[in-house]
Amino acid sequence: MNYFWCFWCFIFTVSSLAQTKIKGQVIDFDNAVPIAFASITHNKSTINADWEGKFSLTIEDLKSPVKINYKGYHEKIVYASNSTTHVTIKLINDINSKKKEIFSEIEVNNIIKKVIENKKNNDPTKALSSFEYKNYESLQVTANPDSISNTIDTLIKKRWLRKPQIKLDSTNYKFKKVVEKQHLYQTEKVNLIQFANKKSKETILATRMAGFEQPLYEYLGLKLVSYSVYENPFEILEIPVQNPISNYGRRLYSYKLIDTVSIQGRKAFRIYFQPKKLNANKLRGLLYIDTETFAISKAYYRIYGFVNINATYTFNYLSEYGIWFPEKRSFKVLKGNNYDDINLLGGTIKFSSSIDDKARKNATDQAYLHIESKPYDVKINQPVSISKPRVKIEVPSSSLKKPSEYWNVFTKDTLDKRKIKTYTTIDSLSLSERIEHKIFLGRKIINGYFPVSIIDIDLRSIIKYNNFEGFRFGIGGITNNKLSSKYKIAFYGAYGLKDEKTKFGITPSYLVHEKSETWISASYSDDINEIAQTNFATDSRRFKIYDPRPFNITTFYNNKLSSVFIESKFLPKTSSYFALSQSQITPLFDYTFVNNGKTYSNYNITSFQIGFQWNPFSNYMQTPVGKIEMDKRHPKFSIQFSQTLPDVMGNDFNFSKIDFKTYYELPYLSGQKSAVLLQTGIAFGDVPITHLYSIQPNNLNRDAILQRITFAGKNSFETMYFNEFFSNKYASLQLKHTFNKIKLGYKINPEITVVTRMAFGGNNKNNQHLGISYKTMERGYFESGVECNKLFKGFGLVAFYRYGPYQLARFEDNIALKISYYLDLGF
Repeated sequence: MNYFWCFWCFIFTVSSLAQTKIKGQVIDFDNAVPIAFASITHNKSTINADWEGKFSLTIEDLKSPVKINYKGYHEKIVYASNSTTHVTIKLINDINSKKKEIFSEIEVNNIIKKVIENKKNNDPTKALSSFEYKNYESLQVTANPDSISNTIDTLIKKRWLRKPQIKLDSTNYKFKKVVEKQHLYQTEKVNLIQFANKKSKETILATRMAGFEQPLYEYLGLKLVSYSVYENPFEILEIPVQNPISNYGRRLYSYKLIDTVSIQGRKAFRIYFQPKKLNANKLRGLLYIDTETFAISKAYYRIYGFVNINATYTFNYLSEYGIWFPEKRSFKVLKGNNYDDINLLGGTIKFSSSIDDKARKNATDQAYLHIESKPYDVKINQPVSISKPRVKIEVPSSSLKKPSEYWNVFTKDTLDKRKIKTYTTIDSLSLSERIEHKIFLGRKIINGYFPVSIIDIDLRSIIKYNNFEGFRFGIGGITNNKLSSKYKIAFYGAYGLKDEKTKFGITPSYLVHEKSETWISASYSDDINEIAQTNFATDSRRFKIYDPRPFNITTFYNNKLSSVFIESKFLPKTSSYFALSQSQITPLFDYTFVNNGKTYSNYNITSFQIGFQWNPFSNYMQTPVGKIEMDKRHPKFSIQFSQTLPDVMGNDFNFSKIDFKTYYELPYLSGQKSAVLLQTGIAFGDVPITHLYSIQPNNLNRDAILQRITFAGKNSFETMYFNEFFSNKYASLQLKHTFNKIKLGYKINPEITVVTRMAFGGNNKNNQHLGISYKTMERGYFESGVECNKLFKGFGLVAFYRYGPYQLARFEDNIALKISYYLDLGF
């Protein structure tokens, strides 16, 4: 019996002294963002979580609590058990300290300050006179097979007054089998990066894309993450964010000195940074800073939000130049806490909404996008010759036809057996489903054309409607490269059912210079135009299934227009337009223009026009098929000048016009965006009303609100009546902010935009225009409203209110309700 009690005492003693090891992660309760370096206390011993909030802890006494603390959060107390192996700790914001910002200590703040001050010595583009290297980059959309369940799910579908229907869902099982054999998608490229005389250029040496004989050039210019850690703004998913090692960045981020480590035999500070206000979608990361040069020797960046983004930069120290030079760059995008479906790379990778319970079980949400690039053949401070420095990226024809042996050099060290299988499988898939042809067709349609043999049919010319012609039916098109790449002929013909008149136009063009895309054209048309409208000749053509404004416009003029013009891109980042034209104008409404004691009911105008579209912040790619604006940056500027030519070809008036506009769009990483449009114009001399300014009114002069409901226009003044204001000089400003989609119910996900518009104008020769009465805008015109777009199947509702000096007496007359429509072509 004594042995029996000794045995149980031994068992009890061992079990009481047994230790339990647990792993855990500390995250924010509201947004699931990991809380870096939170303190975990157990039995008077304290450890810190790592920078992803993860920790490993040995529990010596199950009755002793585990306390988790972090500044700005309430303390959390948990107890472990014998069965506990992993725990997720969710800390709740302390309401009393929620508005307080987390500030850095003086020591680490001084280190960051020195990093900023020493950029000129550490940034290769500032410290070196020149450099050149080749770079191998691969992009994969893939998934880890081990993260996907291979079970076949059972789905139970309830049915009204019938037994539930049971179905087997093998989606996850099939998906797992696919990713075990191959990646979902992949591309590779080898490029030459050159820098000299403060200019840089990328030349594609070789490229291949799974499923495509010819690459998608837009993807080659895609900049998902900045090449340099010193860039400001720093770019992630082509969205600019403030760099933490910038003067302004120091105001937004807090820094924490963790410790000192060794990298390539050199000491480096390990510093963690995060937003002061702990916003979920802001940048976080770890910076390894050389203690002597204050250069970045390694960097990790993370963003947690609608997608989770991981970026890693490693560097190699070049002692002969005293600089850390890029060695490897890795970038990964995974599913986050998204409230909308997210498509990347044109839908190649898709993350379903996180609030959909079914979506959480979707195996494709285990997919992620991964980019990796490795420089080699680095040459520093040697003579570098950059050809065509105006072009940011050049894609020569020779880069598109590299044999498979060429790529073996880059794949010989890899153990990725799925890569080759991906190319063969997706190539066959592309051929069977004609994916390449569909993308070619999509590019045509987005510009308003549908290719049929040697002609691209103009989709905009088929059917239109306005209040003067009624329904307008027609046909038009332009010859394509199948006929010739040197010349083209554009044409159209149309007939209005209400005015019973035929309209037509023809424009033959010849390519004078291929590299600058210089075309010379001659044109003749007999058509109608809306009065007092400003069209910038250099604006890009985009497809619109309809143009809502002309629905209710009655004041048009007939214009028999003959012109010769040149379009070119010979200036860097600029589209140019030069034209000489002669117009025979007949107003199609009651109007007489009085000029120098003479009256005109119809008249001739001979003029020349010069226009420029300048995109100074955009970057361009030169490809075998032409120049592409692959990195669209704002602001963009348009300016044009028109001058009539007295005594030339029967010209009746002498006047000049200068028109200018600039557009700026600022996207945010959260998916929201802001936009500013500034447009102005001035006309000197004797200008008929057909060539004045009316700044796009879009409201009907009717008593009841419901009678004024029409379709909303793009950048039009929704509360301003047609023909209410005319000016010979004006300035207008439009401010917009678009929020993320809001989920209201099944397939009802509106996109809310708040808008404010204002305009000022004047006309010092009002007594010249007889037959039409109007006002001017010297005191300023103002309207604001809310657009609830894409409410259902592209349709939405718009409401605007008119206020200020030109507010109308009746309250309801200042309100405009409209219907909006956005066509999503999927490109």
